[in-house]
Amino acid sequence: MTKKTLFKIHDMHCTSCALNIDFELEDTAGVKKSNTNYAKALCFVEFDPEKVTEEIIISVIKNAGYISSVYKD
Repeated sequence: MTKKTLFKIHDMHCTSCALNIDFELEDTAGVKKSNTNYAKALCFVEFDPEKVTEEIIISVIKNAGYISSVYKD
């Protein structure tokens, strides 16, 4: 089973920042897909919740140099 979550990303400065986030997330066990949009400051992540949690994803993004949170409409 996979879970899909949208994260708000703060402190991105360019499209390279978005690519850096995707690279780090896709290298994380349990993450199936990551798509970060610089213009919208959002990151869509599809992941296996039995292997990785939203908190771990936020931590990976933080370790890459950015602040994030689960996006709420």
